[in-house]
Amino acid sequence: MTTTPPRAVRLPARLRSPGRWAVLPAAVVAGAALGGGYGVLKTPEYAATSYVIVVPGEKSDPAAALGFAQAYGKVATDIAVTGDAQVWAGVTAATLRDSVRAETSPDAPMIAVTARATKPSRAVSIADGVARSLVVNSSHVAASTGVKVVQFSRATKPAAPVSPSAPLSALVGACAGGLLGGLALLVRPKRAAGRAEGRHSRPAAAPGGAAVPAPAAHQPEPEAV
Repeated sequence: MTTTPPRAVRLPARLRSPGRWAVLPAAVVAGAALGGGYGVLKTPEYAATSYVIVVPGEKSDPAAALGFAQAYGKVATDIAVTGDAQVWAGVTAATLRDSVRAETSPDAPMIAVTARATKPSRAVSIADGVARSLVVNSSHVAASTGVKVVQFSRATKPAAPVSPSAPLSALVGACAGGLLGGLALLVRPKRAAGRAEGRHSRPAAAPGGAAVPAPAAHQPEPEAV
């Protein structure tokens, strides 16, 4: 009993070319270098969060506090700009709008005011300044709204930055470079195959410049009966 040896699998020529696959590791290395450089050169940012809570008045519906908490959370930066938050934090109105984010909870009438800055102390000052501005503004309109904002927790000084470190940035850059390199390998063979197919399907030209028509297909003659 004889056995047939397994046939060797031959890859297409464009896949066996070592120069084409060199694009992938080169893209990974380049992405890691760019990501690591960005992580080293970028100034670290710190985040601090201050919490306020909306409480109903004596004759107000407790359920209304949740709705006013959502409303105050949407206009927190506007209230801070029009109030004294920028004076208390020592920043401009544009910095206040760009560095502050207010988040609310669907279950509790609480607002989390988070501020980001290049220094931990400034992040704390901005977060507490916006929270204080919300408290002061709510006290001015408490008679009409029936609720007021109360300071729940002051911001604490962050111990570590929240911006990505250099190793993490390098890892993200390497992943992005590998993805782009893989896409380049997938797109490039299709374009090369399309150009080769176009060259083969183009009719040959005669010496005078006119295209030579393709030979007509042979039609079999009918047999005589």
